[in-house]
Amino acid sequence: MALPFDEPERFALADFIEAASNAAARAALAAPGDWVNRRLVLWGEAGSGKSHLAWIWAARTCATRLDAARLRTPASPGGAPLLIEDIDAAAAPLALFATLERATQAAVPVLMTCRTPPARLPVEPPDLASRLRASLTIRIEPAEPELLDALLHRLAAARQMSLPPALHQFLLTRLPRRPAVLREAIARLDRYALALGTAPSRRLAERLLDELADPEENDLEPPPPAEAPPAAIMSLL
Repeated sequence: MALPFDEPERFALADFIEAASNAAARAALAAPGDWVNRRLVLWGEAGSGKSHLAWIWAARTCATRLDAARLRTPASPGGAPLLIEDIDAAAAPLALFATLERATQAAVPVLMTCRTPPARLPVEPPDLASRLRASLTIRIEPAEPELLDALLHRLAAARQMSLPPALHQFLLTRLPRRPAVLREAIARLDRYALALGTAPSRRLAERLLDELADPEENDLEPPPPAEAPPAAIMSLL
């Protein structure tokens, strides 16, 4: 019996899709000497490639990787560069501030990621907000059509899904043009097709459109994952 699987995160250099939307981020990562106060903040919407680029950089520089949502006590860099992900979800801002101070004292570069521009984050204490403002900030721009097209091919291939050209084009033109939405659409299409014991089809894809309607303009969260096919999908049996 075929079983759906959750696609693992692939952060290898060969899997990254270069495009104009991420060119500024790639250039900044290649020139750490230009970072303001040895700090760089990459921000962009969910699925834009922040973590992928950050993990490539961390692997190349042997950086210590930290999750701001789990950072509750200050971390010491120990001479290694630091990658701190999701600073907009920091569980303990004081610990994040102290970690940045230790990195400054150790003169090591710090790469941070978030979905919101650092200047707009409601950050406390004020000293942390000051440190973030005094950092080089680069946005990963919204994905262009060429990147979305390549991403859809790659997501389907990762799940060993065969998308007919017409279905591929249908998904590109009808779904919200955001990487996180495409990722979730392929995951659900795979799950639903396996539940029905059929190949992905336009009829099945049409059922996804209402589920994956574009969120509010300022909502950067990806659509929530579907645990099981809804009744509308199962009615196709």
